[in-house]
Amino acid sequence: MSAIYDPEAPQGTGNILLVMLPGATHKPEDFARHGFVEALRKRELPVDTVAVDAHLGYYLERNLVGHLTSEIIAPARARGCREIWLLGISLGGMGALIHARERGAEVEGVIVLAPFLGVRGTIDEIVRAGGIEHWQPGAIAPEDDERVLLAWLKAYGAGNPAVPPIHLGYGTGDRFAPASAVLGSRLAPSHIVTAPGGHDWKTWSTLWDMLLDRGVLAGSTP
Repeated sequence: MSAIYDPEAPQGTGNILLVMLPGATHKPEDFARHGFVEALRKRELPVDTVAVDAHLGYYLERNLVGHLTSEIIAPARARGCREIWLLGISLGGMGALIHARERGAEVEGVIVLAPFLGVRGTIDEIVRAGGIEHWQPGAIAPEDDERVLLAWLKAYGAGNPAVPPIHLGYGTGDRFAPASAVLGSRLAPSHIVTAPGGHDWKTWSTLWDMLLDRGVLAGSTP
């Protein structure tokens, strides 16, 4: 798994590692190009970053979690990293949540921006049911990753020590906004930020600033 490391945390603490997962049409270097790393540096947060090339092939082969664990997370722990957070955008948001579902004990928190959670028909099904709390997924095939993830989110409870906290940001004009609202219904309001905008880097950069200003990764947000 190709990755771009930026171990430039203030004072070189290396205590926190942020693993960044791009969307389906994005590249790892896009995070730096659009100011995500610079936003951390401006706030002097002791956070190292690694942007991974978690392309669509990992999702199709259903081996993303294994590669993240063996090639990124386990080596970071071996180096003495105290906290590991996942940041995923669009399809990367789904990847971050899949990892949280399968191996939540490996990470301290998850941040998702405009996450892809399922095809429109599935999300519409949940909306028609009156929300994810009323949705009845029925029998789910093991390989149906979308429904498996959504069923896990249905049971997700904020504050459960067995699963990492989830922070969410999305643009109110984003095409995935209905899916984000479904996820948001399972989260504390303090873990959600929204802003005008669509499915684009300008909106995501705004949301990233908002989350950092709320204290995500700085220890002030429970």
